[in-house]
Amino acid sequence: MTKAQRQHRIAEIIEHEVVSTAAQLVARLQAEGFAATQATVTRDLQELGTIKMRDEHGSRRIVIAASPKLSSAPIEHLRRMMGEWVVSVENSGNLIVVRTPPGCAHVVASALDRSALSGVVGSVAGDDTILVVAREEYGGERLAEEFRQLAGVEVISGVAKGS
Repeated sequence: MTKAQRQHRIAEIIEHEVVSTAAQLVARLQAEGFAATQATVTRDLQELGTIKMRDEHGSRRIVIAASPKLSSAPIEHLRRMMGEWVVSVENSGNLIVVRTPPGCAHVVASALDRSALSGVVGSVAGDDTILVVAREEYGGERLAEEFRQLAGVEVISGVAKGS
Protein backbone atom coordinates (compact mmCIF):
# COMPACT_ATOMS: atom_id res chain seq x y z
CA MET A 1 0.00 0.00 0.00
CA THR A 2 1.40 3.38 -0.97
CA LYS A 3 1.30 6.42 1.30
CA ALA A 4 -1.42 7.97 -0.86
CA GLN A 5 -3.52 4.79 -0.74
CA ARG A 6 -3.08 4.51 3.03
CA GLN A 7 -4.05 8.14 3.58
CA HIS A 8 -7.05 7.73 1.31
CA ARG A 9 -8.18 4.66 3.27
CA ILE A 10 -7.65 6.48 6.59
CA ALA A 11 -9.81 9.37 5.34
CA GLU A 12 -12.54 6.91 4.35
CA ILE A 13 -12.42 5.15 7.72
CA ILE A 14 -12.63 8.32 9.81
CA GLU A 15 -15.42 9.65 7.61
CA HIS A 16 -17.62 6.58 8.16
CA GLU A 17 -16.61 5.30 11.61
CA VAL A 18 -16.04 6.74 15.06
CA VAL A 19 -12.28 6.57 15.60
CA SER A 20 -10.65 8.45 18.46
CA THR A 21 -7.00 7.32 18.39
CA ALA A 22 -4.22 6.49 15.95
CA ALA A 23 -3.95 3.08 17.64
CA GLN A 24 -7.55 2.30 16.65
CA LEU A 25 -6.72 3.23 13.05
CA VAL A 26 -3.63 0.98 13.09
CA ALA A 27 -5.76 -1.93 14.31
CA ARG A 28 -8.44 -1.19 11.68
CA LEU A 29 -5.84 -1.06 8.88
CA GLN A 30 -4.22 -4.28 10.12
CA ALA A 31 -7.65 -5.98 10.15
CA GLU A 32 -7.87 -5.10 6.45
CA GLY A 33 -4.41 -6.60 5.83
CA PHE A 34 -2.43 -3.36 5.69
CA ALA A 35 0.74 -2.92 7.73
CA ALA A 36 1.19 0.51 9.32
CA THR A 37 2.85 1.72 12.50
CA GLN A 38 1.26 4.12 14.95
CA ALA A 39 3.94 6.72 14.15
CA THR A 40 3.15 6.49 10.42
CA VAL A 41 -0.60 6.78 11.01
CA THR A 42 -0.05 9.76 13.32
CA ARG A 43 1.94 11.53 10.58
CA ASP A 44 -0.78 10.65 8.07
CA LEU A 45 -3.41 12.19 10.36
CA GLN A 46 -1.36 15.39 10.60
CA GLU A 47 -0.92 15.57 6.82
CA LEU A 48 -4.63 14.97 6.28
CA GLY A 49 -5.40 17.94 8.52
CA THR A 50 -7.36 16.03 11.14
CA ILE A 51 -8.60 17.31 14.46
CA LYS A 52 -10.30 15.67 17.46
CA MET A 53 -13.78 16.83 18.33
CA ARG A 54 -17.01 15.66 19.92
CA ASP A 55 -19.70 14.54 17.49
CA GLU A 56 -23.44 15.12 17.87
CA HIS A 57 -23.64 12.09 20.22
CA GLY A 58 -20.87 13.37 22.51
CA SER A 59 -18.28 10.84 21.33
CA ARG A 60 -14.72 12.07 20.80
CA ARG A 61 -13.59 11.32 17.27
CA ILE A 62 -10.96 12.18 14.70
CA VAL A 63 -12.28 14.22 11.76
CA ILE A 64 -10.75 16.06 8.83
CA ALA A 65 -10.98 19.79 9.51
CA ALA A 66 -13.66 21.16 7.19
CA SER A 67 -12.71 24.78 7.63
CA PRO A 68 -9.32 26.46 7.38
CA LYS A 69 -10.41 28.62 10.33
CA LEU A 70 -10.45 25.53 12.59
CA SER A 71 -6.80 24.68 12.25
CA SER A 72 -4.62 26.81 10.02
CA ALA A 73 -1.48 25.00 8.85
CA PRO A 74 1.90 26.61 8.17
CA ILE A 75 2.87 27.34 4.56
CA GLU A 76 5.73 24.82 4.86
CA HIS A 77 3.18 22.02 5.19
CA LEU A 78 1.53 23.15 1.95
CA ARG A 79 4.94 23.44 0.24
CA ARG A 80 5.79 19.86 1.30
CA MET A 81 2.44 18.46 0.12
CA MET A 82 2.53 20.32 -3.20
CA GLY A 83 6.18 19.45 -3.80
CA GLU A 84 5.45 15.78 -3.24
CA TRP A 85 2.13 15.42 -5.09
CA VAL A 86 1.54 18.19 -7.66
CA VAL A 87 2.48 17.32 -11.25
CA SER A 88 0.99 20.29 -13.12
CA VAL A 89 -0.73 23.65 -12.60
CA GLU A 90 -2.82 25.51 -15.19
CA ASN A 91 -5.17 28.47 -14.94
CA SER A 92 -8.00 30.05 -16.88
CA GLY A 93 -9.23 33.34 -15.50
CA ASN A 94 -9.63 32.97 -11.76
CA LEU A 95 -9.78 29.14 -11.94
CA ILE A 96 -6.69 27.02 -11.30
CA VAL A 97 -6.49 23.32 -12.16
CA VAL A 98 -3.94 21.39 -10.10
CA ARG A 99 -3.15 17.83 -11.19
CA THR A 100 -1.79 15.05 -8.96
CA PRO A 101 -1.24 11.31 -9.33
CA PRO A 102 -4.47 9.27 -9.00
CA GLY A 103 -5.82 9.19 -5.46
CA CYS A 104 -3.74 12.14 -4.21
CA ALA A 105 -5.83 15.22 -4.90
CA HIS A 106 -7.62 15.18 -1.53
CA VAL A 107 -4.30 15.29 0.35
CA VAL A 108 -3.15 18.41 -1.50
CA ALA A 109 -6.60 20.04 -1.33
CA SER A 110 -6.76 19.49 2.43
CA ALA A 111 -3.33 21.09 2.88
CA LEU A 112 -4.37 23.93 0.57
CA ASP A 113 -7.61 24.56 2.44
CA ARG A 114 -5.87 24.44 5.82
CA SER A 115 -3.15 26.85 4.69
CA ALA A 116 -5.72 29.66 4.51
CA LEU A 117 -3.95 31.42 1.62
CA SER A 118 -5.47 34.85 1.15
CA GLY A 119 -5.90 34.44 -2.62
CA VAL A 120 -7.99 31.26 -2.37
CA VAL A 121 -11.79 31.33 -2.22
CA GLY A 122 -12.00 27.53 -2.06
CA SER A 123 -11.16 24.24 -3.73
CA VAL A 124 -12.85 21.06 -4.91
CA ALA A 125 -10.87 17.84 -5.15
CA GLY A 126 -11.51 14.84 -7.32
CA ASP A 127 -9.31 11.77 -7.64
CA ASP A 128 -6.37 13.38 -9.41
CA THR A 129 -7.52 16.96 -10.02
CA ILE A 130 -8.18 19.97 -7.81
CA LEU A 131 -10.17 22.98 -8.98
CA VAL A 132 -9.15 26.09 -7.04
CA VAL A 133 -11.07 29.37 -7.26
CA ALA A 134 -8.93 32.48 -6.83
CA ARG A 135 -10.27 35.72 -5.42
CA GLU A 136 -11.09 38.15 -8.26
CA GLU A 137 -8.80 40.86 -6.89
CA TYR A 138 -5.96 38.34 -6.45
CA GLY A 139 -6.21 36.72 -9.86
CA GLY A 140 -5.84 33.18 -11.10
CA GLU A 141 -2.59 33.77 -12.93
CA ARG A 142 -0.88 35.13 -9.82
CA LEU A 143 -2.20 32.30 -7.62
CA ALA A 144 -1.25 29.65 -10.19
CA GLU A 145 2.30 31.05 -10.24
CA GLU A 146 2.43 30.82 -6.42
CA PHE A 147 1.31 27.19 -6.67
CA ARG A 148 4.00 26.46 -9.27
CA GLN A 149 6.64 27.90 -6.98
CA LEU A 150 5.35 25.94 -3.99
CA ALA A 151 5.23 22.72 -6.02
CA GLY A 152 8.50 23.24 -7.86
CA VAL A 153 6.90 22.87 -11.30
CA GLU A 154 7.75 24.95 -14.32
CA VAL A 155 5.78 26.12 -17.34
CA ILE A 156 6.54 24.13 -20.50
CA SER A 157 4.61 25.11 -23.68
CA GLY A 158 2.04 27.07 -21.68
CA VAL A 159 1.39 24.25 -19.16
CA ALA A 160 3.14 23.94 -15.79
CA LYS A 161 4.85 20.55 -15.51
CA GLY A 162 6.88 18.95 -12.73
CA SER A 163 10.60 19.42 -13.03
